[in-house]
Amino acid sequence: MPPELKSGIQLNGNADAWTYTKLIKGNLKNPAACQAVWIDNENARAQAAPQEHFFSAELRIHPGVNSVMAVCQHTNEAEELSSRITVTGRLEQRPTAVIAISLAQGIVILDGSSSLPDEFESQPIRAYVWSARVDNPAAANVQASAEQEQQEFRREIRGPRIEVELPSVDGEYYFSLRVMDEAGREDVSTSYVVVERGQPRIPDYDHENPTWVEEAIVYGVIPRLFGTPGANAIQEKLDDLAELGINALWLAPINATNDYGYSVTDYFELRDNFGSKEDFKSMVQAAHARGIRVLMDFVPNHTSNEHPYFKDTLEKGPDSPYWDFYDRDENGDYTYYFDWTHLPNLNYENPEVRRMMIEAFAYWVREFDVDGFRVDACWGVQKRRPDFWPEWRRALKRIKPDLLLLAEASARDPYNFDNGFDAAYDWTENLGNWAWARFWGDEAPNTDTEQTIRHLKDALTNEPEGYHPDALILRFLNNNDTRTRFITSHGENLTRVATALLLTLPGLPCIYTADEAGQWFLPYSDATPLSWRERYPGLRDYHKKLIALRKDIPSLHSRLWQIIEVEPASQVLGYIRFLEDNEQPILVLLNFSEEPAAVKLTLPEEFKPLAETGSLTDLLNGDNISFNGLNTIQLNPMSARLLSAKKE
Repeated sequence: MPPELKSGIQLNGNADAWTYTKLIKGNLKNPAACQAVWIDNENARAQAAPQEHFFSAELRIHPGVNSVMAVCQHTNEAEELSSRITVTGRLEQRPTAVIAISLAQGIVILDGSSSLPDEFESQPIRAYVWSARVDNPAAANVQASAEQEQQEFRREIRGPRIEVELPSVDGEYYFSLRVMDEAGREDVSTSYVVVERGQPRIPDYDHENPTWVEEAIVYGVIPRLFGTPGANAIQEKLDDLAELGINALWLAPINATNDYGYSVTDYFELRDNFGSKEDFKSMVQAAHARGIRVLMDFVPNHTSNEHPYFKDTLEKGPDSPYWDFYDRDENGDYTYYFDWTHLPNLNYENPEVRRMMIEAFAYWVREFDVDGFRVDACWGVQKRRPDFWPEWRRALKRIKPDLLLLAEASARDPYNFDNGFDAAYDWTENLGNWAWARFWGDEAPNTDTEQTIRHLKDALTNEPEGYHPDALILRFLNNNDTRTRFITSHGENLTRVATALLLTLPGLPCIYTADEAGQWFLPYSDATPLSWRERYPGLRDYHKKLIALRKDIPSLHSRLWQIIEVEPASQVLGYIRFLEDNEQPILVLLNFSEEPAAVKLTLPEEFKPLAETGSLTDLLNGDNISFNGLNTIQLNPMSARLLSAKKE
């Protein structure tokens, strides 16, 4: 072929595909040499659309390695071939199990007939297998059919649709459906039904939280401060954490990264100092054996500028297959928030990015049985693609409906509770601004106790706007972003009172790494493993006592509470925790002053029965207090009381 007839055809380079049909691009040095351009994927051919020196075609991509080349067909029918590139199909081929739940005359109907074949080949589904969780509150019965007698639902039941009679024992009943297609590929979905007051009901899956979430005591973990490898070091501490009363771990980012963790280079791999995937799986299983759930800190808003996809965009510019994976301004420059130039925002208008991220979250649920996620900078995705989070929630909760989905976003923004999240942060309207920073933050002005209590009431009630009715608020004294530890700044005595506040308020309390030991460190800069020496004797037992009370007393983990009038209001904050119909009230009194207080309080009419016995029991300190509604209650300086009506 004469040199002047060569087209110089080439493809843009190797790529990952988070889709089964991907736009493949290439260029031509001499487009006049081709009467037609094709793109081949192992004998499957798609005709490209040339535009001057460029061409592209939608190509079918199968899971795994696809060997792809471009073909220039000359006018003499000769074919000129490009070099081959590799397109890796990253989606796992499987059917999709779908459970529809309905109620008919008290019978629960579980229907899997809407399950979907795999997206690539549409292989028919050949088997439907149902199972019940072994830890359901009680055994259910599968209703009799023409083929089988009624049986206790503690083993696998086959069929696309079954009818289940639930017992009258209250609680959540979980059922799983495993579907298998003609090629032997499988998928599992899980859903649940609630029995309340002996009657079944279908929960609001888009907004309702599973029971364990309402009763969670979260413990924030910085793995490197536990030791190396982190997974093994955390596993060694599980008995201590279980004994403390913790029932959920929030792990600081453990994905592959080049910094503390919020600069991710691979969503499907672990960082080097955390340990192997086998180590992680062992840690999760060990936590579950102790009644502890495991949450991952996940970073979907952005990647590191060292992520292979972003580096490819720097090398190839718009020719990169990942150019549109990143959000860009009108000049084509990547976007980022604040001064985080090393954290390029992902482009959620790109369906491949959305699919990639859902698959990344789902991978850790399917393969490692994690129990939820703290979702970093989710407010950024909200700004760019506000309809993503409901789609994401449904995809994850289809797999495991009792996940905890925690937004690193303000609980004052109602969007979070209407669009996918179970809980959100105790922030003000300003991003990253801890609601209690006004009086307890590193840069807070020195305020007197009266001002602190006044500001605290404002922060707790969010007046005048109020909170969304479904708002579950993550509350904390320390986390990764609060810098200096609370006890370092404020001392032991105030820390004890603030800890009592944290563990008696409605919401989701978070104890952070070594709070119970009073350890001092800076989360982002200190990397030496902690000694776990108790810096303040008795502080761990104090945490343990408060955690036990919160877990054991339903009023303390309900969502119901009411601030009450107390005197001296300049020293003491008072509120009542209770159940529906004002049942089982617990009176909480917190003295934030370094002076003792003789507290006189005004009980609302509905809580007057607290004074009827003439005596209250202090659940925290173990003593009995004479109280008839008129006399005062003595509080020591910087102290707390949790008071319950004394049973006769």
